[in-house]
Amino acid sequence: MPLSIPCRHNPILQKVVERVNRDQELEQFWRCVNINAVDRSNISDHGEVHVRIVANIALRLLRLLNEAGIEMSVVKNYACTVEDAEVIVVLAACLHDLGMAIHRQGHEETGLALAYLKAKELLSDFYDIPTRTIMVSEILHAVLAHRWDVPCLTLEAGIVKVADALDMTK
Repeated sequence: MPLSIPCRHNPILQKVVERVNRDQELEQFWRCVNINAVDRSNISDHGEVHVRIVANIALRLLRLLNEAGIEMSVVKNYACTVEDAEVIVVLAACLHDLGMAIHRQGHEETGLALAYLKAKELLSDFYDIPTRTIMVSEILHAVLAHRWDVPCLTLEAGIVKVADALDMTK
């Protein structure tokens, strides 16, 4: 099932979503996540369905906040664009539970290594190295900070945390 995101006038987001949809490794990670979550731990879906829901909620929240005049952290701190912030929240949503392919406990920290490699790969060719480094750092912060007791240092991380919580049944 492909990730369907309203990319609007964000060509980089469109290309990143296309890459996500073609990525066989990422698709298999999501399957592994669900084996550990659903089959082995008896908790709710944390794979591709959850990713789709969280990514769409996160993008909607970001756009609502932007329309209300709230400045995104990467815009304020790095002079990136709102479109870059959209890429950050969508990729963070796609990667936030990858650590569950390894284990549920501590998956936020465990997933950082997997998310780092995958974020770099998915963003290659779209940004110069300094900007890609910022983007990957922001994505990794959102992955780590989606844990309930880790403070969000960016608005983008807070958006992902709220979007993730809105899809949880417990």
